[in-house]
Amino acid sequence: MNVDSLRELLEQIRSGQTSPDDALEQLKGLPFEDLGFAKIDHHRALRSGMPEVIFGPGKSAAQFSEIFCRLASRGNNNVLATRVSPEQVAAVQERIPETSHNQLARTLVLRQNHNLPGKGTIVIVSAGTSDTPVAEEAAVTAEIMGNCVERIYDVGVAGLHRLLTHRESLQHARVLIVCAGMEGALPSVVGGLVGVPVIAVPTSVGYGASFGGLTALLAMLNSCASNVSVVNIDNGFGAAYVGTLINRL
Repeated sequence: MNVDSLRELLEQIRSGQTSPDDALEQLKGLPFEDLGFAKIDHHRALRSGMPEVIFGPGKSAAQFSEIFCRLASRGNNNVLATRVSPEQVAAVQERIPETSHNQLARTLVLRQNHNLPGKGTIVIVSAGTSDTPVAEEAAVTAEIMGNCVERIYDVGVAGLHRLLTHRESLQHARVLIVCAGMEGALPSVVGGLVGVPVIAVPTSVGYGASFGGLTALLAMLNSCASNVSVVNIDNGFGAAYVGTLINRL
């Protein structure tokens, strides 16, 4: 249930197309639905503009499938799940074959709403091919949340000429999400080229002294580019969520 679908339901009641009892049946899952093992927040899209997202780890295939299908059954909201396992994907696709699985991003989505409330383009930039899974998680999340997305991959600081060939795309972006491991320098470089928010995503890519992304995280937190903000290590989803909120302003 989101603002548009709620408004449509109220209009149907006013016009007599829907009875109060039928409307009550549609609304009885608000604000949440208790499955015993999970409380599904059907009210979230009304509060924050985006529906609840499913985090795959820690859930059995049966639990995951039930949560996904309950979210899918509620009106025209898109459904997104992140960090999914093959078993979870198989359990859902037995019930909803039209879902789309991005194996690289480890996401599963069901698109039921094709609106694009984002006002501009979110550009996703990755330093190296090894950072692509995190970048793809960000890209899939941004797309399913209604943004136009452009991908610019493998343009790290070891060969800056690759990045500079995309200067026009960078400068026309409304938000940039930059994913980098190793020393994490790329967001600062991009931040110095543009006048829009840059959301930096440190990745866990690198040799031993990268400490699983901690080196990149600290480098990004200490960026001298004032338009750079930082999310947690490998958190492409969080970067895209914040980028979506910015792009709707």
